[in-house]
Amino acid sequence: MRKNIVAGNWKMNLNRVEGIALVEEVLAKLPTDNNTHIIFAPAFVYLHKVAKMCANTSKVVAAAQDCSSNEKGAFTGEVSASMLASCSARYVVLGHSERRANFTETNALLKTKVAQAFENDLKVIFCCGESLAQRENGDHFDWIKSQISESLFHLSADEFKNIVIAYEPIWAIGTGVTASTDQAQEIHAFIRDLLVEKYGEEAAESTSILYGGSCKPSNAKELFSSQDIDGGLIGGASLKADDFLAITQSF
Repeated sequence: MRKNIVAGNWKMNLNRVEGIALVEEVLAKLPTDNNTHIIFAPAFVYLHKVAKMCANTSKVVAAAQDCSSNEKGAFTGEVSASMLASCSARYVVLGHSERRANFTETNALLKTKVAQAFENDLKVIFCCGESLAQRENGDHFDWIKSQISESLFHLSADEFKNIVIAYEPIWAIGTGVTASTDQAQEIHAFIRDLLVEKYGEEAAESTSILYGGSCKPSNAKELFSSQDIDGGLIGGASLKADDFLAITQSF
């Protein structure tokens, strides 16, 4: 059975006091019978604190928003996967559309970041998705296939168990526009079919695929009811405890 996951990507938001207060509120209000796996992805500087706060809750963990493609060395400002692991991170988000666009991250570069994550026992939330132009041109399926295959398909089936896929339609991030449930399900099913072709039915059915485009309390239940949508990579709605909690309870 694949996990239902809701991951909160804080991006470059919340100061230390605000971030700690958010985690405290979510943990305090989380139902005792919670069955959703929850991931907080704070800024690097709060990662260790957030991870420690989640240490006593088996289904709530911390993730980093990125890692370096290098093991160590003279790379000022970079943060290595080994540093993240030493701060008790369990996951790292790789390939977010903002990283791809703003820092020119390529599929080849992300392949090396995946390797660094795995060297340090970090699971990966791997992001993929298309622009509005690519969708309108009908190129989105080929684009998503290339993102996944070029960065991940060198992995063995056993290694792939440590991958979570997050589909993020770029045209629906921070815009208030959400892909329709049918549009989202179509891409999630396409991604799962890619995994079936590469790794077989069992591996594909065990892989969680998250939706990452303007998911909020008002649409989460409908999205999560789809056959191939296993949760969300949440941006803005993860910054308010009540909104984030409502999304985690939408299954």
